[in-house]
Amino acid sequence: MEIETKEPQNQGPYQEFLELGAEKFGPWASYDWRRNPRGFLFKLARYKFVARMFSGSSRVLEGGCGDCMGIPLLLSEVGSVHAIDYEPIVINEARERYAAHKHLNCTFEVLDLRITAPRGTFDAAFSLDAIEHVPFEKEADFLGNICEPLTDRGMLIIGTPNKHAEKYGSELSRAGHINLKSAETLKQSLQPFFHNVFSFGMNDEVLHTGFSPMAHYLFAMGVGRR
Repeated sequence: MEIETKEPQNQGPYQEFLELGAEKFGPWASYDWRRNPRGFLFKLARYKFVARMFSGSSRVLEGGCGDCMGIPLLLSEVGSVHAIDYEPIVINEARERYAAHKHLNCTFEVLDLRITAPRGTFDAAFSLDAIEHVPFEKEADFLGNICEPLTDRGMLIIGTPNKHAEKYGSELSRAGHINLKSAETLKQSLQPFFHNVFSFGMNDEVLHTGFSPMAHYLFAMGVGRR
């Protein structure tokens, strides 16, 4: 017997819930949802920014993807996403979790960008919350490898916490953030690879181009490969 919802617009979503079940997050996103739900939403807002900037791109690369929480947001604007991370645990879990979503055009690969460039060609690439974990002496290798498969007109977005906000982070995050950037040094890191680099700041879900030391989170967008 089919259960009818009191309002007709709810019937379709409820039927899909019965057929597909509740959505599942990966290990990192699940932890954030349970313990830091506001931070969970802030991270999704970062993916939304990337998705809008890359809207219309055919093939997008995500470097240091973690558990791939933002892939559905990206795929609302781009043709496909290839997600890579050097941690096999999260890649294997994401591959299994997204296998049930046949409509999502995404692939996954275990790869260390500090050592190896991905195969293939991409219109755009991005990396969120990764470069601050890369030792400074490996930073050029990391950026060079994520840029290598980009087309001549390809774009790159790097997102990272602001060094000026370091004192407000948790003890655990400070221990892992070994290469934090200011807006100026993040831009300088991308300039060897692109003719144009644009800077943005983010506080919570609000994106801006205001006074960068007051931004909690930073983006640099490279356009026009050298």
